[in-house]
Amino acid sequence: MLVSSILLPLLALAVRGAISDDQAPRKRPILLDKSGGFTIGGKIISSPRFPNATLSCDHGYMEYFIPWKPHKTSIVMWHSSSTQVWQNRWDGGEGFKDMFLRRRYPVYLWDGPQVGRANWACEPSTYVPSYRDQGNFVAWNFGPSFKNFWPDSQFPTWDDEAWQQATSSRYVEIDTVENVHLQAQAAAVAADSGKIGDSIVYLGNSASGLRALMTVVKSNSTNIKAVVAYEGYGHVFPDNANITAGGSFDPFVVPLEDFKKLARLESIQFVWGDHREESYYFLQQSRQAAKFINQYGGNAEILFLGKDAGLNGSTHSAFADMDNDKVADLLEDFLERNGLGGFESDSNDYVDWY
Repeated sequence: MLVSSILLPLLALAVRGAISDDQAPRKRPILLDKSGGFTIGGKIISSPRFPNATLSCDHGYMEYFIPWKPHKTSIVMWHSSSTQVWQNRWDGGEGFKDMFLRRRYPVYLWDGPQVGRANWACEPSTYVPSYRDQGNFVAWNFGPSFKNFWPDSQFPTWDDEAWQQATSSRYVEIDTVENVHLQAQAAAVAADSGKIGDSIVYLGNSASGLRALMTVVKSNSTNIKAVVAYEGYGHVFPDNANITAGGSFDPFVVPLEDFKKLARLESIQFVWGDHREESYYFLQQSRQAAKFINQYGGNAEILFLGKDAGLNGSTHSAFADMDNDKVADLLEDFLERNGLGGFESDSNDYVDWY
């Protein structure tokens, strides 16, 4: 007993001494109960030449990380470039995946049909290089033109390797109306299956924001509780809104009764970074969509990270920005405000190693 009473305080001091100053406030360790992945959705097709030969295709892939004694709400992180954008900060620092695992939320990384780890497509396709690097820079709101950063940008402007990592990490993107429906249908199957829980928040970014909204429309359960779209490109409207449907980034128009599913969620949050004018096409869509959702009794809001939260220089993917810890705090506040911050059991005991 005497040995233990001496060694334990010394061990605690040694652990504290190993934590660097830049880790304050102290990080809890990530304690996982389990991790893995699975495919879901899709179909099986037969070869037109050899009917006995089949292909399983158009499914999605879900990678999961379940903490020890987790929150009840699962967070599905849906990219529009690659899962890498959720895994690290732009400079390689900690990303949203690990941040929310430390906060004990189950985290799921989703590759929709035909991209990433779910790229077996049922339809033939041909890859043609699209030379996107310069366009990525502007689309991701790093600055008004290539390598011309906003002065307050939350991208590590001094780090050429960070830029190269960002633009190299994306998958081939399939921006068609058909793919929006295909990916949303697979995500709805995932939500309805119970495999990712019965309290789900879909996080979207860019083109996946629209897909997350369409997933709610296609879902046949109440398992999806909220959607948070970081600079979503494309929104959903009811068929009585006198709005014309367009392409994969334009408004999607659905029957009113399907649209009301969005109004039945606990909340929807459209998050916008800095340096976006009110006249910006997709921001105007966010305002219109929120208005219609609330008109039918919903709870939709718009959050400007710059002027509302003081996070100046926020990019298109603020969850990867240099101040992404503050962006994570805003998301956790959103979850708690909407009753999505509870735990699986009444017990909230946790070993704080520090």
